[in-house]
Amino acid sequence: MESQQSSLAASLSPIEITFITGNKGKLEEFQQLLEGSELATHYKITNKDISLDELQGAAEFIAHHKVKEAAKHVSTPVLIDDGSLYFNAFNGLPGPYIKCFLDRLSSEEIYSLLDAYEDKTGYAQLIYAYCETPESEPQLFIGRCEGTIVAPRGEKRGWDPIFQPKGYETTFGEMKYEEKNKISHRGKAFEQLKAFLEAKASKRVKGE
Repeated sequence: MESQQSSLAASLSPIEITFITGNKGKLEEFQQLLEGSELATHYKITNKDISLDELQGAAEFIAHHKVKEAAKHVSTPVLIDDGSLYFNAFNGLPGPYIKCFLDRLSSEEIYSLLDAYEDKTGYAQLIYAYCETPESEPQLFIGRCEGTIVAPRGEKRGWDPIFQPKGYETTFGEMKYEEKNKISHRGKAFEQLKAFLEAKASKRVKGE
């Protein structure tokens, strides 16, 4: 039976998934996560940059509606990722609106927003949203990493230089992708996505 399934798996064409992003850094990190994974046997990840509306609301609401909208523009299942940065002193803001802050402020200026607050803790959150078709219900995979907002250190990749994960003396900006992905919000969300896609691939091989 195992040999039959292995033969069937080898004969099946990889399923194409379109990763919707125009952010080179996001794409590179996702590709790093895929390396060494069996997912590459079953899935072919392509990339497309589509301008999607920047919605307002909770991060889960935004990711759900963005991936549904993205599914209307391609003929394959789609995947998006949506990152948020939450300051506990601001009751969770900027959250999913961190991109707007980064468009207008430097990392030094964003850090300085907390000058008047003793509490500089927060957390990073990443949602991978997957949708088969425009009619399908999206699947959300949510990873979170606790940490502290600090003065910028390291490579300028978004807000990586100002986020120091709990239990570490280095910021995300000072870490290489491989180290960061082992502990990051993105790495944790990816593990959930990976399990989901592996289960789908297993059912396909078994003909279920």
